[in-house]
Amino acid sequence: MSLVLIALLPATVFGVINFGIDALKVIVLSVTGSVLTEYVYEKLMHKKVTVDDRSAEVTGLLLALNLPASAPWYLPVLGSVFAILFVKQLFGGLGQNFMNPALAARCFLLISFAGKMTDFTYDAVSGATPLAAMKAGESVNVLNLFLGKTAGTIGETSTLAILIGAVILLVFKVIDLRIPLSCLLSFSVFAILFGGHGFDLHFLAAQLCAGGLMLGTFFMATDYVTSPITKNGQIVYGCIIGIFTG
Repeated sequence: MSLVLIALLPATVFGVINFGIDALKVIVLSVTGSVLTEYVYEKLMHKKVTVDDRSAEVTGLLLALNLPASAPWYLPVLGSVFAILFVKQLFGGLGQNFMNPALAARCFLLISFAGKMTDFTYDAVSGATPLAAMKAGESVNVLNLFLGKTAGTIGETSTLAILIGAVILLVFKVIDLRIPLSCLLSFSVFAILFGGHGFDLHFLAAQLCAGGLMLGTFFMATDYVTSPITKNGQIVYGCIIGIFTG
């Protein structure tokens, strides 16, 4: 868990630099909410307090990176409580949750507060995300997408920062390439076949760098608890994620 936190640092630091103090507030609220929820619940239920395993911090940080910097204070607070209490602890704690707590919380917030969750601001200007722009037929700058100079959630904009974190995970063998590689390859094939642009490298690169694909592929699809344990299962799982994402 400590290595995952370290691997998330590039995307986190870039998110704060990119979106300013608002992003930092969201991150602090989300991480604090996750840790406090786990601590209070385990104390009240007379269970062993497990906040020192850092899994709550990982959940809180991943949730924050999936939120827009403009999110009001109650979104990271409600999301972190939902993730830890309803998705993790009520199912038995770490290792027993049926889905990734951070992703579950993101889904919960997106359903409950769709307007707030899709309110993206970049350089003090509200505007469409790169995916929305491409859907509308507008062109996007792939280099800006790769570097992160674009609208989006706190942690998804910089493909470069995410890849730096992914290298850390791979070097320290926290994850291997089966899930992310099968996910990205199946997504790419799907985009080529059904994206309406054929084998257009610019379009494909833009699709790969836009949205939460990279963050989800390396930091959520590879979650130990909710991903398959067999090698073939991991490949099938990654392919299904890539196809559904496409």
